[in-house]
Amino acid sequence: MWEILIWIYIVNAALLMVHEMDSAYWREWEMFRLPGGAAGFLIIHLPLVIVLLWGLVLLARHTLAGQIFSLILAGLGVGAFVIHLTFLKLGRPEFKTPVSLAVLTATLLCSLAQGVLTVVSLVGSRPG
Repeated sequence: MWEILIWIYIVNAALLMVHEMDSAYWREWEMFRLPGGAAGFLIIHLPLVIVLLWGLVLLARHTLAGQIFSLILAGLGVGAFVIHLTFLKLGRPEFKTPVSLAVLTATLLCSLAQGVLTVVSLVGSRPG
């Protein structure tokens, strides 16, 4: 099961990174009123990508910290979907292309699967 969880983590991290590329196209820093414009948006993503990769390493080592990172990543994926669905329902024009919607939907589905598998791995790795 760990092997499957690791691959789902990789796919979900890739989906979220692709979503962030799409976010740059849609100028997401303006939607969230983030300072620094495009440069600031890029700068904040470097530590985020490093943390995602660090979580993957910890998960591949079968650590509790890796499982926690996996739950966080799954939560971020669900959160991204919910936030952008809310924006769409409020009439925002961003993220309405078929590819944007497909990436967000795939992120939601992958995140839900990752969350379930991570919980199963946590329960299965409990002592006694």
